[in-house]
Amino acid sequence: MTATALRDVSAGLLDGTLPVAAAEPMTPRFLCEQVAARSYFACSFANVTAFDTDDGLVLVDTGSFVLAEPTRQLLRRTIAAPARVAVWTHGHVDHCFGVDGYEREPAAGGQRVRVIAHEAVSRRFARYRLTRGWNQAINARQFRTGVQFPSEFREPDEIFARDLEVRHGGRRFEVHHALGETDDHAWVWVPDAGVVCTGDLFIWASPNCGNPQKVQRFPREWAQALRAMDALGAEVLCPGHGVPIWGAAAVHRALDDAASLLESLVDQVLALMNRGARLDEVLATVRAPDSLISRPYLAPVYDEPEFIVRNLYRLYGGWWDGNPAHLKPARDAALAGELAALAGGSARLAARADELAATGGADELALACHLIELAAGASPGDPAIRAARAAIYKARAAGERSLMARGVFSTAADEPPARLFASKPGNTV
Repeated sequence: MTATALRDVSAGLLDGTLPVAAAEPMTPRFLCEQVAARSYFACSFANVTAFDTDDGLVLVDTGSFVLAEPTRQLLRRTIAAPARVAVWTHGHVDHCFGVDGYEREPAAGGQRVRVIAHEAVSRRFARYRLTRGWNQAINARQFRTGVQFPSEFREPDEIFARDLEVRHGGRRFEVHHALGETDDHAWVWVPDAGVVCTGDLFIWASPNCGNPQKVQRFPREWAQALRAMDALGAEVLCPGHGVPIWGAAAVHRALDDAASLLESLVDQVLALMNRGARLDEVLATVRAPDSLISRPYLAPVYDEPEFIVRNLYRLYGGWWDGNPAHLKPARDAALAGELAALAGGSARLAARADELAATGGADELALACHLIELAAGASPGDPAIRAARAAIYKARAAGERSLMARGVFSTAADEPPARLFASKPGNTV
């Protein structure tokens, strides 16, 4: 197969001629190209992979609730066969929308697309309906956008619990469930094309396995799924985000490295937990191997290893961090008021926070955030403290590499402290 734009991007990232920043998984490239025999890849915010059969297309994922329609149009510039089957890799809203667009096409002949998904997808949709406001709030922080979270979802037509073989139009598709980024995740192997569709188990970034604002993720089982994919000897890897990887050796290395990163974090965390370590000690001790985190497809540009460590501690040890004062803690505003009084006033705390932030060091900025939160909690109406808080969090955001950390800190810079603390009479110093 001749070189293509997507192949050139992939090769440049793998050999280091393109900077890692070019691998940002959230950047839609809006390119659609053939990646293997009768196999097509539409590179969007969340990707869609299409397989041509003797009876129309089998799609792996169908697009974002925001970009599904332009992604469909992108795919249609390359292949016109009607969509007959859609396999969702999971129920995140950037992967499971847009089915109706394919069903409205004249070529569909009024035939409904058969949507296949894991049995937990419908439970996810039910949870989304219960927590729409919460999802709206956390996505606003994470992505810094006001796009409304959806309230209606297309339910799958066929569900499976573990593994499923789909035969359609003379081709065979192996669908495998895996705990990973979600509890409803699946990956797809297409043997006759040598293509593995990973969903979000591979996204050209450090695995999204520790998102601080989302429900539980499963690093150990995620690594096992990557190992299972690696054992197939795929010639092409089609990820949930980012560009494909071509060549069995390159696919192996990417899957092996991603699994090794997760396994290292799991092993380190469990070793410390089995000694009874608190979360603070675990966070201070566990490190992602430099040889892995430096890979262009494992860069911490979205999630980051520290968040994965926290997620592992929660998974195996619960929400308590081991500090007895944190089991039933005082309210933030009460603690802020007491410490501000001991320090000689909120202004003293804010001044010290400014001094620390001025050094520009990551550790000092982290400490400055603690102090400015205390100052703001004790005196939420003080405009000087509000201004200092905004400046400190802007500086903190500027120094972060992962989108998640930048989103949270940038949002904090814009929020009035009064919104964050329960203001009670007598807590202003």
